[in-house]
Amino acid sequence: MATLNEEQMGEIACALRDGDCCFLWVVRTTEDCKLPKYFVKNSEKGLIVPWCPQLQVLAHEAVGCFVTHCRWNSTIEALSLGVPIVAIPQWTDQTTKAKYIMDVLKMGLRAPADE
Repeated sequence: MATLNEEQMGEIACALRDGDCCFLWVVRTTEDCKLPKYFVKNSEKGLIVPWCPQLQVLAHEAVGCFVTHCRWNSTIEALSLGVPIVAIPQWTDQTTKAKYIMDVLKMGLRAPADE
């Protein structure tokens, strides 16, 4: 129910392309059309997949942080494994979870809107 628009997908794609970090980005097949045409899906720096075993990925020692919209299961999995979170809440209780992650648990940051 919570999906990113084309502009938001483009911003994330630019950040991943221009950043210095390796990444794994799960983009549903139904959302694939929102990726910018210039964005290389699979490169030395990153990989875009339609699905992944999230718990296994989060448990891997190479994971430095987890960017999430803060659904409950994803949040609990990352917190229980000690993975720092970059929260990008979209609606309902996700903003509350993002605030809790940042201000109470001190396990991550909330990405400021429009920045």
